[in-house]
Parts: sequence; C-alpha cells; structure tokens
Amino acid sequence: MPLSCFIFAFFLLLQAKHTFMASFTLTPETWQKVKIKFLRKYRDLAQVNLSFAPGQEDQLVEQLMGLVKRDRDYVEFTIKKALADADGNRL
Repeated sequence: MPLSCFIFAFFLLLQAKHTFMASFTLTPETWQKVKIKFLRKYRDLAQVNLSFAPGQEDQLVEQLMGLVKRDRDYVEFTIKKALADADGNRL
C-alpha cells in the first residue's frame, strides 16, 4: 500500500472518529424549555451562558459535556428526556 493511501485512510479515520451527529433536533423554543430543566438539575450552570443556534446541536452537546462532566450518551439522553415532555415539570 503506498504511503499516500495510508495517510489518506488515516486522515479519514480521524475525521470519522471525531464526527458526531446529535440524535435530536432543537428549535429555539424547545431549547429554552430544555435549558430551564438543565439549569434546575445543574444549579451551578446558572452563571454560564448556555447559548444555542439552530443546527448547532453537536456544539451544544459538547459544551454541556464539559460543563456537567458527563459523556455524550448521558447528555443526549437527558436532552431527549426533557424533550419528551417539554411542557412538563419533570427533569
């Protein structure tokens, strides 16, 4: 295998390893409801600017992973749980 093919394959592998797609979709309205639930669950996040723009779900997950010190699966599960009953009072 030529070295250039190996380097290209390695580059593709690195890209694939770091490419994630959020398993949910948020709108600004649903994000406000999810955000309230997150802030109730993690009170120390009240001082942090939790911003969101449509289509930036992956960046939001990455930000929340760092803030709550949990893995991607947990953060996505928590968001999906909040979305399941966005108007409800349950976390």
